[in-house]
Amino acid sequence: MAGARESVWIATANVKAMMVEQRPGPGGDGGRHGRFAPVLALFRTLARRGVELRLLHAELPSRPFRAAFDRSKTLVRGGLQLKICPRVHFKCVRVDGAWVYLGSANLTGAGLGAKHPDARNFELGVVTEDFDTVDRVTALFESVWSGAECGRCRLRSVCPDPIGPALPPPRSTVGIRLGRARRLRRR
Repeated sequence: MAGARESVWIATANVKAMMVEQRPGPGGDGGRHGRFAPVLALFRTLARRGVELRLLHAELPSRPFRAAFDRSKTLVRGGLQLKICPRVHFKCVRVDGAWVYLGSANLTGAGLGAKHPDARNFELGVVTEDFDTVDRVTALFESVWSGAECGRCRLRSVCPDPIGPALPPPRSTVGIRLGRARRLRRR
């Protein structure tokens, strides 16, 4: 993520203020001595470089995350775009439209960040540059981000900020009952 040039898109259910290992500078030690920084500091650095940052999440971020976010003028002024959708449960990190992480980890210290080794979650994920996989992740993310999935969402009544407009209910399908086989009568 730290090497992103164009964009970083993240989808997660939970968002917490978390620490991430710092990328070593010239002559750095590669983080072997436990040098960590808040993830929002990384986001701020990326935003200042002009990297598009999107964070799609299911729940309200933790209070410490929100407080740290609110203190960063760079992020508040659009450096980090946030959208909430209570149905988001997929976890991904997409970098520059060319690399993607898919896995079980939320954007939390126990999931992806710096936590004591005995306090980390058991997570599983893959990183790939496979074009088809990156394209499919991009399509799903963009579909939720743009509000294309909001129209008939059954959680719309509890959604704190629906992204797209509600759609009218589907027209009645008189005579068709779903879940039952329809047999044609023989002549």
